[in-house]
Amino acid sequence: MNRDIRLFDPKSIRQILWPSTEDGDYARRYIVSLLEQQVDRLIPNVKTGLHALQVGDVVLPVTVNDKEYGNCYVCSPYTHYVSYAREELYVLNSRFARIALGGLLHALGFLMRFSRINRTVHINNWLLSTNLYDPLPDSGVEQAVRLLLREYPGHSLVFRSLNRTTNGPLIDLLVRLGFRMVPSRQVYLLHPSDPAATNSKARWLVKRDYGLLAKHGYETVGPDRLTEADMPRLAELYRLLYLDKYSTYNPQFGAPFLELAWRQKLLELHAIRHIDTGRIDAVLGFYCRSGVMTTPVFGYDTALPQETGLYRMLSAVLIGIAGQRGLLLHESSGAPQFKRNRGAVADIEYSAVYDRHLPARQRISWALLDKLLNGFGKELLQKYKL
Repeated sequence: MNRDIRLFDPKSIRQILWPSTEDGDYARRYIVSLLEQQVDRLIPNVKTGLHALQVGDVVLPVTVNDKEYGNCYVCSPYTHYVSYAREELYVLNSRFARIALGGLLHALGFLMRFSRINRTVHINNWLLSTNLYDPLPDSGVEQAVRLLLREYPGHSLVFRSLNRTTNGPLIDLLVRLGFRMVPSRQVYLLHPSDPAATNSKARWLVKRDYGLLAKHGYETVGPDRLTEADMPRLAELYRLLYLDKYSTYNPQFGAPFLELAWRQKLLELHAIRHIDTGRIDAVLGFYCRSGVMTTPVFGYDTALPQETGLYRMLSAVLIGIAGQRGLLLHESSGAPQFKRNRGAVADIEYSAVYDRHLPARQRISWALLDKLLNGFGKELLQKYKL
């Protein structure tokens, strides 16, 4: 075995010679902290085995699952393609389409359980809505895939959160290695520091959105001005939007996770606070990798009047930070027209799946998803901007 390609379980994790790079230090803080404090204590709806894969001077988190059908979608294909998808049917205007697709999802769910679709190894899985990628040498990826196939011969291998804009070369390599590219959602990408990426109307909208801060008496609060006492409120704001309004299948980040992320600088947290009352009414938390920035924590007080514009303020603050730092902003999915109006461009996100080594029973669900989603499924994602 190549000594530069190694897999570490929780017992051997301390044997890693962590790379002396910014990303290597980040991986150490992230992976060790999650193991020490236990994943399901920090993110209650994530049950998984957490390992670390060293590929040269890059260390990636690897999650291993078998069933866990009630899990968050970050390590449960069943949840992503069935449970969460059921909750998205409301966006369809046609009652017939909702009934038909609801029936299809019911049948698909039965098939997925039968074929053990959750028996997966996710590579580079940070347990966040979007996984960002370090550049990896082709030879390192190939050797890592061979190693994981030896260690987990009964599991499919999955790379989540891949899109052509930011991961084109990796997608091409994985296709050559025999991975299926299964669509997962439509995401939105924006490069605010590039004048050619936005028109005058988009820039005007962002400027107007940012102006709502002063209009309604708010200020931005960076991570250096937040305290431990703020964490329960930040967790509440995330819950109000991502769990209560959207879905409990999203990662259930509570105060313990946000405090860890803040202390260990796993996410850069920013808040919007009312100047007069001192109350925090909105929060965002992002991380960056290889010139790309994404925001797995985003929330605001949904009980406040919509005309206050907290979502618009948060988005303007986020776009402003990305622009100042010259980063490509990965805006994930959701609020498609809002993001398009401000210059974001849509791209299809995929999960790369390797299942060629598995018996037919375990390949059947991935094969069906591959066929359906690369057919009419991709058209639905684009039509309804899911």
